[in-house]
Amino acid sequence: MKNYTITVNGNVYDVVVEEGASTGAATPVKAPAAPKAAPKAAAPKAAPAASGAAGSIKVEAGAAGKVFKIDAAVGTAVKKGDAVVTIEAMKMEIPVVAPEDGTVASIEVSVGDAVEAGKVLATLN
Repeated sequence: MKNYTITVNGNVYDVVVEEGASTGAATPVKAPAAPKAAPKAAAPKAAPAASGAAGSIKVEAGAAGKVFKIDAAVGTAVKKGDAVVTIEAMKMEIPVVAPEDGTVASIEVSVGDAVEAGKVLATLN
């Protein structure tokens, strides 16, 4: 028998491999329980603003993903670097920030919407 330690996605597993003649059938081995993910808080569903209220400064998605949270409401003053919308991609929460100081003029997406990279998520004045 040989003992191996294997790390998969940050989880460490101790594996014992038996040497010898193979029967051709796999023997099931009980794996350690997977870590449980923390429950996500339900975010209120924000309705997209009317397209006529769009501002001149675009806030665009940097990556494809799903809208996780709307961080700033229409009318909110934001500084350069403030989170306006948070998207989730590959189980990571990615804040999409204001490219410059301004006031949120419109939110073009709702929580749960799938977005592609480059999609306009919000506009600022």
